[in-house]
Amino acid sequence: MQTTVLIVDDEKKLNGLLSRIIGLEGYNVLQAYTGKEALKILSQEDADVVISDVKLPDISGVDLVKLIKEKKPYAEVINLTAFGNIPDGVTAIKNGAFDYIIKGDDNDKIIPLLSKAADKAKLQRRVYELENKINRQYNFDSILGTSKAIKEAIDLARKVAVTDTTVLLLGETGTGKEVFAQAIHYESPRKLNPFVALNCSGFSPELLESELFGYKSGAFTGAVKDKKGLLEEASGGTLFLDEIGEMNLDLQAKLLRVLENQTFIKVGDTHTSKVNVRIIAATNRDLQKEADEGKFRLDLFYRLSVFSISLPSLSQRKTDIELLAGHYLNEFAKKVNKPRFKTDDHFIDLLKKHNWKGNIRELKNVIERVVIMADNNLITASLLPYEFHTEPTNSNAFDLQSVEKHHIQKVLHHTRGNKTETARLLGIGLTTLYRKLEEYGIEG
Repeated sequence: MQTTVLIVDDEKKLNGLLSRIIGLEGYNVLQAYTGKEALKILSQEDADVVISDVKLPDISGVDLVKLIKEKKPYAEVINLTAFGNIPDGVTAIKNGAFDYIIKGDDNDKIIPLLSKAADKAKLQRRVYELENKINRQYNFDSILGTSKAIKEAIDLARKVAVTDTTVLLLGETGTGKEVFAQAIHYESPRKLNPFVALNCSGFSPELLESELFGYKSGAFTGAVKDKKGLLEEASGGTLFLDEIGEMNLDLQAKLLRVLENQTFIKVGDTHTSKVNVRIIAATNRDLQKEADEGKFRLDLFYRLSVFSISLPSLSQRKTDIELLAGHYLNEFAKKVNKPRFKTDDHFIDLLKKHNWKGNIRELKNVIERVVIMADNNLITASLLPYEFHTEPTNSNAFDLQSVEKHHIQKVLHHTRGNKTETARLLGIGLTTLYRKLEEYGIEG
């Protein structure tokens, strides 16, 4: 991609000469004669490097640096001046200028200087675009749902995100606790620093301690060198502790110390280490009950639950199921290079009637399977797993008609809707099968 350079100088001859020289080096050149004109161009065009005279008719080129950086953080600015002075040079650099040089001294150095500034600007642009992509991916707008329950959870999370307060996320498995933790982090003042996630249920107590706090060389067999813990890795940012209820009482005491004064001691160390980290914890347990029973430290529970947010299960936000299903259908269709899908009403009805014990995670997995199974762009109920067709549709699941209906659905699903084969397996005539399908309202 061609590098674009904006030259800002009210001396038209000098502006034109510099533009021709830089253009011959293969750069795309834009021209402005005032600071306001430069800012207007930057609001409409993109520039990697700006070369600006210090003395402009409407604004100082030194002050222009700051305004350009606010508009285009990744762009580099080189100030040119006929009469250099140290205070202006210092201010320019403080405002973010790449360099401050005197006209007349720049003949031999301007092109090499421009090349260095362009390289730095390209790198900064990639970082800037990556950060914006991450922010878009993990912000609250990426959390899908229009139900009252999810909106209330998002509103609470938005309010706490801008603070440095410890947050406790409560909810069933698969309700999106890590997604909320990421959104809180990436909409907080810590967003440019690390987000580190740790599932406390995935480690033994000893291994969890070394992962969390790190260790000194020789602390135990195999510890041949010092190792940073995740607390240090997350310093300046956010540490997300999922399944916090799985942490044993000894480690809970050490975590409490971190929350109270941001200090801890590594395994095998005698000195205190200090960090600056925000803790977001999550659990699907009733921590208040466990604390009352002595299974969780009451003081840690109070410290963690300064601000708690309960995330709704899918059963509490069934109006969002169709929206979520549509989103995941499109997402997985792109992954496997299939066209955009349409769904029939029965498919959506079965999704809404299903008891989603795994919540959004389970829904996502089911949709991925459906996309793989689909032979065309119409998603029908027949693509859903067996259990979707055998779930009771009324309170009396043991009467003879219910049993017969569920058995027919099971066999029909097994034959993927082949009614002749279904009738054969059931040991009944095809006409009888059609009559029972109509009687029970089964869509084949």
